[in-house]
Amino acid sequence: MVERGFRHFQEDLDTLKERLLAMGGLAEERVRESVRGLMEREHGALELVLGGDEPINDLHMEIDDRCFKLLALHQPMAADLRVIVAAVKINTDLERVGDLAVNIAEAGQRYLQHVPVKPLIDIPRMGELAQRMLRDALDAFVRRDMALAEAVLTADDTLDALKTQIFRELLTYMLQAPGTIEPSLDLILISRHLERIGDHATNVAEDVIFMVSARDVRHHADLQAG
Repeated sequence: MVERGFRHFQEDLDTLKERLLAMGGLAEERVRESVRGLMEREHGALELVLGGDEPINDLHMEIDDRCFKLLALHQPMAADLRVIVAAVKINTDLERVGDLAVNIAEAGQRYLQHVPVKPLIDIPRMGELAQRMLRDALDAFVRRDMALAEAVLTADDTLDALKTQIFRELLTYMLQAPGTIEPSLDLILISRHLERIGDHATNVAEDVIFMVSARDVRHHADLQAG
């Protein structure tokens, strides 16, 4: 009886991880489409992102429900408890990534109403890096891979540097040509949203490290010491 209950718990835990991966895939796709719509000046792609929030919201509620049922029915201890607590937090981060993709699409639509300020180079780089961080953080969660989680934390510095570079470059454009101020501000906003997506990927990676090792590295002091 105990063994059957344990097996049922493990199956439920595996399903929870699968659903989190599915949600991560949806969130990543929305980020990819919002950046692609901006780069290719494709209004249709941006419209799809703006109108497609429901699947992520549904998964968000489903995953929370699965987590709370696992806690209530099985009362897990130690390592298993950390997995479920991490899943609750990761679920929230992924839902916010979906929201940020919507924000990028909204700013992208405004930007497309103007003549392009400049060729976009660093924004697609930020988009690719933010997506990779998200993907790696979720892979680290499923595989309990500390090294991959720590690599996500390191990648966040590169994302921050790209955002700063974008801001400085666009500031130069705005000072030289006041007509570029409005679209430039939208590009700066998009870079901030992409940085925030990286922050959410970092949160996931930190949760993985806590889940695996019971170390809290939210301020990275523990990582630097280790």
